[in-house]
Amino acid sequence: MTDAPAPFDPAAAGWKTFRWHEDGFPTLVGPFWSKKEEAGWAYGLVAEDKHSNAHGIVHGGMLATFLDQILGATCWEAASRDPVVTIQLNTHFVSAARAGDFLEARAEAVRATKSIVFVRGQITIGDRIVATADGVWKRLGAR
Repeated sequence: MTDAPAPFDPAAAGWKTFRWHEDGFPTLVGPFWSKKEEAGWAYGLVAEDKHSNAHGIVHGGMLATFLDQILGATCWEAASRDPVVTIQLNTHFVSAARAGDFLEARAEAVRATKSIVFVRGQITIGDRIVATADGVWKRLGAR
């Protein structure tokens, strides 16, 4: 018998699986979760061993990938759901995350023009900031 806490269950806490595609890169690093909030959307990820680096903490590349996905989804909404692609992503790593942590990400579009969207966001564990980011996405136009 162990005294370890039960792993966080996003579904039991009201989160829903969030999928951009049925295949492709996001499926390799997810699953990602989403939840509608008053001010927009929150996105989640249960950190797993597969996300860790040699030091046993979530790899910076994984945090950047999560931020790229979430900031991109926010830009997609700001662009009236027209396709968008990352032009620039500035990431700042603030504190560590470990396997078993539930990472939450939130973002906001700062400005949307006819051709680009400016966005910023952050990843947290509870009240602790893990990483922040800001960036620019290119609007590709309606498909």
